[in-house]
Amino acid sequence: MTIQHVRHSSHWGAFSAAVQDGKVVGVRPFERDPHPGYLAESVPDAVHSPTRIDRPYIRKGWLERGPTGHDTQRGREPFVAVPWDEALDLVAREVKRVRDQHGPTSIFGGSYGWSSAGRFHHARTHLHRFLGAAGGFTSQVTNYSYAAGMTILPHLLGGNEAVAGPVSSWATICRHAKIVVAFGGLALKNGQVVSGGFGEHAYERWLREAAKAGLRIVNISPLRQDCPDFLNAEWIPIRPHGDMPMMLAMAHVLISEGRADHAFLDRYTSGYPRLRAYILGESDGVAKSPAWAAPLAGISAETIRDLARDIAANPTMLTAAWSIQRAEHGEQPYWMLIALAAMLGQIGLPGTGFGFGYGSINGMGNNKIEGTPAISLSSGKNPTGLFLPVARITDMLESPGGGCNYNGKWVPYPDVRMIYWAGGNPFHHHQDLNRLLRAWAKPETVIVHEPWWTAVARFADIVLPATTTLERNDIGSTSRDRFMMAMHKAVEPQGEARDDFAIFTAVAERLGCAAAYTEGRDEMGWLRHLYDIARQQVARLGLTMPDFDTFWAQGYVEFPEPAPGQEYVLLSEFRADPEQNRLRTASGRIELYSERIAGFNYADCPGHPTWFEPKEWLGSPEAARYPLHLLSFQPATRLHSQLDQGRVSKASKVQGREPILLHPADAAPRGIKDGDVVRVFNDRGQCLAGVRLSDAQRPGVVAMATGAWIDYAVPGEPGSLDVHGNPNILTRDVGTSQLGQGPVAQSCLVEIERWQGALPPITCHAPPPVVERQR
Repeated sequence: MTIQHVRHSSHWGAFSAAVQDGKVVGVRPFERDPHPGYLAESVPDAVHSPTRIDRPYIRKGWLERGPTGHDTQRGREPFVAVPWDEALDLVAREVKRVRDQHGPTSIFGGSYGWSSAGRFHHARTHLHRFLGAAGGFTSQVTNYSYAAGMTILPHLLGGNEAVAGPVSSWATICRHAKIVVAFGGLALKNGQVVSGGFGEHAYERWLREAAKAGLRIVNISPLRQDCPDFLNAEWIPIRPHGDMPMMLAMAHVLISEGRADHAFLDRYTSGYPRLRAYILGESDGVAKSPAWAAPLAGISAETIRDLARDIAANPTMLTAAWSIQRAEHGEQPYWMLIALAAMLGQIGLPGTGFGFGYGSINGMGNNKIEGTPAISLSSGKNPTGLFLPVARITDMLESPGGGCNYNGKWVPYPDVRMIYWAGGNPFHHHQDLNRLLRAWAKPETVIVHEPWWTAVARFADIVLPATTTLERNDIGSTSRDRFMMAMHKAVEPQGEARDDFAIFTAVAERLGCAAAYTEGRDEMGWLRHLYDIARQQVARLGLTMPDFDTFWAQGYVEFPEPAPGQEYVLLSEFRADPEQNRLRTASGRIELYSERIAGFNYADCPGHPTWFEPKEWLGSPEAARYPLHLLSFQPATRLHSQLDQGRVSKASKVQGREPILLHPADAAPRGIKDGDVVRVFNDRGQCLAGVRLSDAQRPGVVAMATGAWIDYAVPGEPGSLDVHGNPNILTRDVGTSQLGQGPVAQSCLVEIERWQGALPPITCHAPPPVVERQR
């Protein structure tokens, strides 16, 4: 049978799907990608996985008893297959019932997650369009990646560009900087992915250019592997949570030795005197000197002092990974990094200053013309206007009628009676999953669209089978890439799967809101419409795009790189004229002290960068019981929990379990060897993991990738052993502060012990029990 190659794209890069006899049998990298990734090798496994949901299902107990609430049988009972029309009728009736009886805010449609690539068939956008058209819902704001950062930065800089992009291009860094100081490193694995679908793995290219340019890279991280070997990075094995004390101490050196750029601070910043008083100890009696910081950061005072002097004497780019702020008081190191860069006086100059996330995702600092559009479908309006920070979902479910402080406002928690989820897996990215599962029992109905039997599908009442990207047409697009990719349908929908647009259209027709939801367009009509909008936007930049038919036939559009000297530099216009180009902050300047934040009166986030001792870290009393600090990182073998059932992810497992990185000095006293299976535990939960010994990390620190599909030894039983290895069984579910309310996954202490018994089977990569319907 002839093999046909079909152009496509994904969060892990563009490729052509090799299709034979109606099946995806392989992939071929996009010919314009200089460093194609390897995650796409798992695509055939995912499309034709045994975990695909083949038709609509309803949980047996819900089908028999109806919506009751406080239902602890989710995840424990079998499912019953039903025809599509019956499933759609049930969904429409439930949406109407809950909305009419309890109000639209009782429907939680946050549905956070990357879902599938492709900008039209974006599941969460379609869910919000549908629920908005149907009367409204409770939504979410911010994200799990950099919630604390994206909340505080508008107060300090007037916007989120420094964390979400664009940031100063790598081209300018390679030409103009001498030193790159990377808190959290520049992990090569993170450059495998970009949300939306992209054509160019540019991150590795620019790291290699940095090495070729002879940049001095300083990797400040508990993990040496947070920088690739070819960078020849200096490794400062800092203690987790030591970043903030180190930054404060470096600032102390700049101030006390007369190295701070007062001309820049006076012209471009606001509030420096108050921060200076804190750093020198004039306001609290504690000088934030290298001697003070050394025991907190776990590195020598001399190392701190020498690095501070070096960055004052050389053009320097300061950066911090997104992971740095996913910790208790995560707003503070981001704020302090900006202050440290301001003291150097290099903000707004080519290749220097600061930027966040260079090592967190592909495309940050990519050399592209800024303003080239990304395809985007509008999510419409939510009539209720109610939202909560993404990481507060468990609090909301546990405490209807309560609420939380967030960014100067009080956010009320509604009484949620229905969860409607399409795209994403909360049982991957949320913290303290046992607590989430207990709270998940409270709503009356949980509806999920999902291609696979992930945990969120297993813990649902009504499950509707969704297509993968290979089973529909779309456009791959992101603001971080120079390519726009046609995503051609490669195979027919598997089983009875339907795309989310088709599902929501059918439900909207039953509820009388289809016209508002679809706006009279079908799939290809929407693709043409969205592409034409992008064409008009590009024309304003003096660039051209072919007509849609030409684009669709060619398979991609490539935008040019900017000419040398025209690359993007963060805050360059502000530096050139701070009066004409005032920032959107209260002062119009970079805020090193924020009167507005101070006015919120949050004890955990005052008016200037401040050191707070975390509840969980190696310096706390908790460490006597749980003496290992667990860092959970983004996996190299999948995207979050996507592709966990694929060959690349499975090949990385140790006896079928997610690997845990353990220093030999921590393994020896526990009698643990490389390849052993261990139980990782604390008061919140327990999971199994497979040991990989590594001296490329700080002793006392263990590390696990997120995203292994949760697999309870007792199905659906919170607190029972996760036999597969999901670290979010162990992490703590509190907000970074009352300001940002972000997740704090990196503030987590555990203990480990060698597993002595027979290994439990892995069941999460097989479908759940299904029974015949009783008439």
